[in-house]
Amino acid sequence: MIKCILIDDEPLALELLESHINRTDSVELLQSFTNPIEAMQQLDQYQPDLIFCDIQMPELTGVQFSKIAGAKFPIIFTTAYDQYAVQGYELDVIDYLLKPISLERFQKSVLKFQDRNTTKISNPETNVPDYIFVKSEYKTLKINLADIHYIKGMADYVTIVTADKKIHTLENLKYYEKTLPSSNFMRVHKSYILAMDKIEFIERNRAVILGDYIPISDTYKKAFFDRVNG
Repeated sequence: MIKCILIDDEPLALELLESHINRTDSVELLQSFTNPIEAMQQLDQYQPDLIFCDIQMPELTGVQFSKIAGAKFPIIFTTAYDQYAVQGYELDVIDYLLKPISLERFQKSVLKFQDRNTTKISNPETNVPDYIFVKSEYKTLKINLADIHYIKGMADYVTIVTADKKIHTLENLKYYEKTLPSSNFMRVHKSYILAMDKIEFIERNRAVILGDYIPISDTYKKAFFDRVNG
């Protein structure tokens, strides 16, 4: 099941897409937004597999939205103007749907997303590094991913915690959320990313690693416990 969100400042356009989703068994609608900024703020909460996004919107254009969120969330553009097609493909969006969007064209776009996703699964990258390089003070340190227990974000820096040391770096938490493999690392709070295999036990809404209690916020609670419960 493909979980998606819709973003369009025109309610009628949203209604049409919602109708197409209701007639497509493989797609589930998580939420519709008329304000792209509001949608952006809730992406981490919903964690959609796919986003259908209009291009011409007053608060934030679809192109701007894609430049911010497109690296993490696959996007299909929807628009009434075909002059944006080249820009869409330059941003590596999944597809470009020209309004009014027919059910057949919508479902073809969904299949295109499924085909791309299947290709990624069946042809995994074989040379993914098992380490990262981190700038800390005047050095660039090599850290094995297996040594990382959790990462804590502060106001102006990030602390990477291993079994025997704490490494401070100016990179932000969002960078590590995108960089670290999701197979083991998971963001559980606005200030924490943890290694799932390093959890000692879970007490209420806290995971304990190295004796430290790491809070699981409401935003990430469902995804975290779904993963814990298998």
